[in-house]
Amino acid sequence: MTLADVINVLEAAYPPARAESWDAVGLVCGDPAQDVRKVLFAVDPVPVVAEEALDWGADLIVVHHPLYLRGTTSVAATTYKGRLIHDLIRNGVALYTAHTNADVANPGVSDALARAVGLTGDLVPLSPLPDDPWRGLGRIGSVPEMTLGDFAKQVLAGLPATSWGVRVAGEPSRPVTRVAVSGGAGDSLLGTARAAGVDVFLTADLRHHPASEFVEAGGPALIDAAHWATEWPWLRSAASILTSGGVNVETRVSATVTDAWTKGY
Repeated sequence: MTLADVINVLEAAYPPARAESWDAVGLVCGDPAQDVRKVLFAVDPVPVVAEEALDWGADLIVVHHPLYLRGTTSVAATTYKGRLIHDLIRNGVALYTAHTNADVANPGVSDALARAVGLTGDLVPLSPLPDDPWRGLGRIGSVPEMTLGDFAKQVLAGLPATSWGVRVAGEPSRPVTRVAVSGGAGDSLLGTARAAGVDVFLTADLRHHPASEFVEAGGPALIDAAHWATEWPWLRSAASILTSGGVNVETRVSATVTDAWTKGY
């Protein structure tokens, strides 16, 4: 398989045109004509992931977060990003990003999160795209009726362990059946989750004031998990899409924890 073959399958599932205008998705480095035998999937393009790719002999790293989200004028090896690019190119390893185009895909980041924490039945976008009601940010689904406390334990068990764990805003005995989730930072969807009438909203990176005002105003309960953990389940989904799309490559999902918060006290 060539890198171009792999990219064609990825972009059929995660069209770059669906990415936000501010985003930076697609091929970061690599020759479309190069051969690809091994593909590593990871959330973050950081040195420890590059080391894992080199140790395994990967030809391509597919990541969720962009390496260069804002413009740059240099990839000199005087910064960690520049060194990473140098190491990848020197060793013939390509780097590809699927970010907000994977967030709104069907299936996408939030579908994988929803299934990881036990949501069942059909999933529908929390915030559908105007031109496609089956694509959009977040997902809404159901769980068998349980308490908020029990659902929080289910979330904790379904996501990879981090120092962040999960934080809950709401009465632990509150009944939960209808759930909204959004992988990554979900502040912008708080109002949407309230309007959807869900019992709890699971996301990441919630700030004190918006969360406090949301709960005090009678919104759904909140569960705040680590950003990395809420997006990690997508890696297996993306790897499956690639291999089921007729691309004959070996895939690996990185289990390296690249969450920024490394220790809780």
